[in-house]
Amino acid sequence: MTDTPHATPAEIKQAVDALSRGFEEFKAANDAALREREHKGAADVVSREKVERLNAELSKMQRSIDRLFMTAHRPGLDDASLASPAAAEHKAAFFNNFIRKGVDDGLQTLESKALSIGTDAEGGFAIPREIDQTIERLLTNISPIRRISNVVQIGSANYRKLVNLTGATSGWVGETGARTETGTPTFAEIIPPLGEIYANPAATQTMLDDGFFNVEDWLAQELANEFEAQEGSAFVNGDGINKPQGLLQYTTAATGDDVRAFGTLQHVATGVDGGWPASNPTDALIDLVYALAPSYRQEASFVMNTNLASEIRKFKDANGDYLWRPGLDAKQPATLLGYPVVEAADMPDRGSASLSVAFGNFRRGYIITERFGTRVLRDPFTNKPYVHFYATKRTGGGVVNSQALKILKFSIA
Repeated sequence: MTDTPHATPAEIKQAVDALSRGFEEFKAANDAALREREHKGAADVVSREKVERLNAELSKMQRSIDRLFMTAHRPGLDDASLASPAAAEHKAAFFNNFIRKGVDDGLQTLESKALSIGTDAEGGFAIPREIDQTIERLLTNISPIRRISNVVQIGSANYRKLVNLTGATSGWVGETGARTETGTPTFAEIIPPLGEIYANPAATQTMLDDGFFNVEDWLAQELANEFEAQEGSAFVNGDGINKPQGLLQYTTAATGDDVRAFGTLQHVATGVDGGWPASNPTDALIDLVYALAPSYRQEASFVMNTNLASEIRKFKDANGDYLWRPGLDAKQPATLLGYPVVEAADMPDRGSASLSVAFGNFRRGYIITERFGTRVLRDPFTNKPYVHFYATKRTGGGVVNSQALKILKFSIA
């Protein structure tokens, strides 16, 4: 299978230099607009339009450079699957016979040998393990919440996690000192809601008959794109009914970790309905950061949509320094107050009582579960002359640690 070309060092350097120059140009234009506002009461239209144009260009350049970093550091396929004769035979039969021609003779037997799985009651055929890994990797690259969350592969219908609500009794004692009796812990069982996600890409039979058409790359990319669109929405706003429960679908309260009910997320209010604090908008962001316990901050990230990211990019601290830093290195994406910023299109715009910014350690706070094996049904009849490939996979998700995630609420309280 031919993978998407990796970005070259020259391409990355060129993109980084352009982003660096663009950020300096944006800061100069924004500073000029701020000076006009101070002296004249408002910046003129030309200045405002220039700032907004440069701001939008910065967002595009940052997304572009993030993609370059991902392709440059993308891991290769698991060669173990390629070394197995059974896996190679299954892959050849799946793509050359079933996908291209609709011939499935013996495919179920090859699937059982290669993947060590039985016949699925839902029908269809399992995608070869190598291609499933490629879809998984593509999803990790393009799905914002998936990139920062804890992803667990499951083999059964459900995943259960026990959480100790009271913690273990522990302490220091001398060699011969009496040991305090351990208290009885209190547990809560968490079952992230699970559902079936599907995609239905189509190709013409002429495309499939063309030997130069890379059907493996095409199918993996099409499925990854469609799955990501559904995942992105579900991990943020999913209602938990036959789909993951999204981050913003949990109850929130302004109370701290020591008194808030388990499973309820803490929100930090801006003090202004639909807006930022009048005196200094950065205060709300700083309050959000410090609402999170220090043990979670080390790997914490901000999550917001592009519109809000563009707005926050203009914010400065008390010394006049910008809080935002562009991501100029693969190990250091764009940061806000020193923490990575993840842009998720499904996060809401700022509005009345909106929950528009999330901050926290998602690897400890949000879990994504998925059952191994994407299955495909070939349909050449429903929409002639197109051949549809109805693909399904089981994916779940939910909050597992409500203390590891905080939400900024644009409200009075």
